[in-house]
Amino acid sequence: MTALPAPRHDSTLGILCLCAGLGLFSVQDLILKLLSGSYPLSQAMVFRSLTALPLLLLLAARDGGLRTLFTPGTNAMIGRGLVMFVAYAAYYLALPALPLATAVALYFSAPLFITILSVPMLGETVGWRRGLAVLVGFGGVLVILRPGAGLFEIAALLPVLSGLCYGLSMIFARQLGARESAAAMAFWGNLVFLVIATVMALGFGGTTAPDLHPSLAFLLRAWVWPTPLDATLMAGCGVIAALGLTLLTQAYRIADANAVTPFEYSAMLWGILWGWAFFAEWPDAVAWAGIATIVFAGLFVLWRERLAQKGS
Repeated sequence: MTALPAPRHDSTLGILCLCAGLGLFSVQDLILKLLSGSYPLSQAMVFRSLTALPLLLLLAARDGGLRTLFTPGTNAMIGRGLVMFVAYAAYYLALPALPLATAVALYFSAPLFITILSVPMLGETVGWRRGLAVLVGFGGVLVILRPGAGLFEIAALLPVLSGLCYGLSMIFARQLGARESAAAMAFWGNLVFLVIATVMALGFGGTTAPDLHPSLAFLLRAWVWPTPLDATLMAGCGVIAALGLTLLTQAYRIADANAVTPFEYSAMLWGILWGWAFFAEWPDAVAWAGIATIVFAGLFVLWRERLAQKGS
């Protein structure tokens, strides 16, 4: 089978793809938080994945043909899909229990994890300044988590797990991007989502216990026949998933990670906006301090990476 040509390197297009993908996924976050009190996660993910499937097939057909879905790297793409599933499932399960802005902020440990993972997986070098900035960034994560405080919420660990797995999946995207299309990686990721969500529905669904933690209830709740509006919203998540996964994968496929990663923080603005507009949520002073620390540390890390590439 003929290998795909190397992707054209285009940092500007990669940044635009990333911002567009994150904007789309912020709408999905809003939808899932709205639905999380009435439906189980598996139902929303099955609806989403089924809707996305034909769209991803169409995108694959336009991006080199359906033959690009079946390559020697198929198993690696499925493996990446498993990591992506853990990333998104952990994040979604946090939404019922946390303010949206808090979940997004904790998820933004992802760029810090990308920096750490780039050393063993991409052979990059991280100097002491960037290493210190990463530690400061994780200090911001601890500020938001508030371990040992009365305000600590166990579900707050879920977005951090999501950030780790997301960072790992983006490193995989960079490794696979030279020989696999963005549409193919998104297709296999979506198929993994569909299969695992179906298994979850068969194995976990059915509880009606009223006193469960909101995250556990979202995981274990029985399927409910959706209203027409809710069914449309779930299906809309499929359209968002198809386009968003492709855009995010394409961003890291055609541009250097340190060029596009600073723009991951645009999602934080959407999280704060949607939380304020729909749920009357607004970060308190401590949360703002943690958010600012994470953003500062992440941007400093990326700035130092650029200087290192220029030989400074």
